[in-house]
Amino acid sequence: METGLNSTTTVLQVLPPPRLNVAQRLRQATRLSQVRTELVEAYQVALRRWMGDPVLMALGLPFVSEGYRSPERQDELYTHGRSAPGPIVTYKRGGESKHNTLPSQALDVAFLLADDEVSWSPALLSKFARLMKAADARVHWGGDWPGFKDRPHFEV
Repeated sequence: METGLNSTTTVLQVLPPPRLNVAQRLRQATRLSQVRTELVEAYQVALRRWMGDPVLMALGLPFVSEGYRSPERQDELYTHGRSAPGPIVTYKRGGESKHNTLPSQALDVAFLLADDEVSWSPALLSKFARLMKAADARVHWGGDWPGFKDRPHFEV
């Protein structure tokens, strides 16, 4: 019987769009409650626009990976790429970052992919940055900075 498929045909599996589970939604709400109102509003506008586009949603779901960050956590991140393994993730010590104020003047974004993996893809972050900056001209994106590019980072 002829199936129309041969050994070189690839069948693409279509996964449903990613969704945050209950625990992730609670963490998201807590993070957003610790961020300045104008930044939260810009994020929510950008998120609604992203979620309203099926092509973008097929790429992944944006979420806030970090809002307020204690000075101690900031110091811990500062060690990455210096005294701790991994790449440099920040040039700010505890108390120097816009994440270190309450309410936070900054938030970081990541993407939940359809396979439940988390991504900090520069291409996805660039797409989301356009929506964030269009939502509020006061939003600055770390991907626009000269030198060190902090693509997950948005601040007011």
